[in-house]
Amino acid sequence: MDISVIIPTFNEGNNVQTITNRLSKALQPTGKSFEILFMDDSTDNTPEILDQLSQDASFVRYIHRTNKRGLATAVIDGLKDAEGEILVVMDADLQHPPELIPTMIDKLNEGFQMVIPSRFVPGGSDGGLNLYRKFVSWTARMIARLALKRLRKITDPTSGFFAVKKSAIQGNIYHPIGWKIMIELIVRANITSVAEIPYQFQSRDLGSSKMSGSEQVRYLIHLGRLVMISEEDRKFFSFCAIGLSGVIVNLAIYKVMLLLNSPVVIAFILSSIVSMISNYLLNSTLTWKSRVMHQTSGRIIQFFRYLLVSTAGLAISSGFLSFLFYILHVHPMLSGILGIVTGVIWNYVVNDKWTFSTHRLIKTAKTMETVTNDGQK
Repeated sequence: MDISVIIPTFNEGNNVQTITNRLSKALQPTGKSFEILFMDDSTDNTPEILDQLSQDASFVRYIHRTNKRGLATAVIDGLKDAEGEILVVMDADLQHPPELIPTMIDKLNEGFQMVIPSRFVPGGSDGGLNLYRKFVSWTARMIARLALKRLRKITDPTSGFFAVKKSAIQGNIYHPIGWKIMIELIVRANITSVAEIPYQFQSRDLGSSKMSGSEQVRYLIHLGRLVMISEEDRKFFSFCAIGLSGVIVNLAIYKVMLLLNSPVVIAFILSSIVSMISNYLLNSTLTWKSRVMHQTSGRIIQFFRYLLVSTAGLAISSGFLSFLFYILHVHPMLSGILGIVTGVIWNYVVNDKWTFSTHRLIKTAKTMETVTNDGQK
């Protein structure tokens, strides 16, 4: 089987005949074998309609689930049961145009693992959503792109319409909650080759957005779980959390030393050093645990590199703040925020690429041990 189109349904008997006709018309000219697989959780007469449809058209299958409900599990079960080498997921509410699928397949044949029709690339449209739904959609997309590095180059990461090669997602265990299945696949299957094509999103004539209050909470929980299993994202958020703890440690010690009548400059320097040590210990234990050197010489090198990077980060963030405030006359609070962001990015990137770069540290540590041994001789 070449293509499987997986469509979750819930009480959408009025749409299944229409979408089947449109899919058949779009896919038959490709000359490829295909199936339409309806994953049905309906409580009305939709199963009867699907049963008749499967008898009339040999390329239609349906699975009526009675032991569980939900879009997430319906799609995942459909992906497992589908027979095609190319898997297409779309809604049954006629918002996703089946006529785009041949173009999606052509893109996959160019070597991409996944193809996403996007509302936000040139030529795309969000179908005239109202202001509230635009805001909710924008917020969901931005949170996903900020939380997960793998999504940052994707303009429409919350789309429910996509095509993926079966070979790209096999061999993984998926635990989606809510209804943003595509994000789950991209992160857990480590999909790195994604193409986007423009499409005209068709607004619902009836019904409301799936993004209710409870679904918003589930969506955030889902993103949080994916951050925790994604090392590249977990490291960054761990680094930021530890940085915040360092600020608290710094201020607490600074305050105590002032109460003890220590000179301001001395109190500031000592509290900064203690917070840097605290940050290093936590980062080496949590953020870069797998890269920490066990040899004493390696740990010493890492520690002093960390101090050097942190000091340079302070100088860079202070310099950038001064440039924004004194030269460009940016508001002091905004200047401060941008300065902090610059320092955080500098510290994270350089520590990740240099301080905790294990293969470089091993060479340096071996050199130090050789020098020490020669000196002892």
